[in-house]
Amino acid sequence: MNPFKNKNVMITGHTGFKGSWLTAWLHMLGANITAVSKDVPTIPAHYDLLKSFIQNDITADITKYSQIHTIIKDCKPNYIFHLAAQPIVLTSYEDPYLTFQSNSIGTLNILESLRIINPNCTTVIITSDKCYENLEKRIKYKENDRLGGKDPYSASKACAEIMITAYCKSFFKNKNSNVRLASSRAGNVIGGGDWAKHRIIPDCIRAWSSNREVEIRNSQSTRPWQHVLEPLSGYLTLAYHLDTSDRLNGESFNFGPDSNKEHSVGELVNEVAKQWANAEWTNATEESGKLYEANLLNLDCNKALEKLNWKPLLDFEETSAWTGKWYNVYYNESKESAMKVTQEQVEEYSGFLKFFQ
Repeated sequence: MNPFKNKNVMITGHTGFKGSWLTAWLHMLGANITAVSKDVPTIPAHYDLLKSFIQNDITADITKYSQIHTIIKDCKPNYIFHLAAQPIVLTSYEDPYLTFQSNSIGTLNILESLRIINPNCTTVIITSDKCYENLEKRIKYKENDRLGGKDPYSASKACAEIMITAYCKSFFKNKNSNVRLASSRAGNVIGGGDWAKHRIIPDCIRAWSSNREVEIRNSQSTRPWQHVLEPLSGYLTLAYHLDTSDRLNGESFNFGPDSNKEHSVGELVNEVAKQWANAEWTNATEESGKLYEANLLNLDCNKALEKLNWKPLLDFEETSAWTGKWYNVYYNESKESAMKVTQEQVEEYSGFLKFFQ
């Protein structure tokens, strides 16, 4: 079953890491894509390899209501996936105003446009696992746990979630509304095509591709790692079920890795390094006055399993190998070959999913 074939699908943030992979996947599913981003956030970018797939590639600012309203009105989407955001915690300390504008007001502009236009549309808004009030304890956060945020990024995502709840309860669950909307909360992901600042794998790739040793912060910290295709499969599955069931309208879902299979940062770097010749790293000197970043945050994904039949499918070794292979092909073969790897990995992952069969 393929609910996206020949459907109008709007993606915000398609030039970013997750957004570019989602664009590639929806193109392969035969969707008519309208994609919206303000700019290309990194050089190089995964987006550069697949922009020819996009039927309607629009440069617009998610913080400008009039622009977003016009785009939604004109493209008449059957589905919207809202990923546009300022995605980096450390950057949110450098520019908190921009972070709240992008992540909170940007989401508000989507919500208000949907309220006014009232299209027959299924919308999935992507926020973050960091929207929860993180107690830094070995607990798994459920969708009804308290929202919070000790840093501007986390707080901006919690604000977005509060607005989503208000709009759903006040407007979209009304019998006169044609809008079906849910939010999804996923954590940090890895995979080919990410060159963002302040991220472990991109830092490694930048160094190794220049034959340099990379310094790794907090190499002993353990986290449950997840390939980018895992939460994307959750977003697509959620959109399908949301489109066919009013019971999910206004709900939130966690899409995270198996928290019982944590691995250290050092273990991740070693696994990805297996795909590279002469890949070396060392522990970075601990910084004084370090800004707060969550060290421990796990999600309870039982709701997604029970209501959507969704669960993560790739193990740690597969996740690391797929990531390392993509970059190896990009730097040591060609960009065209890297795009083929993107398509091959999407196809292989899709083969694991009952939803797309």
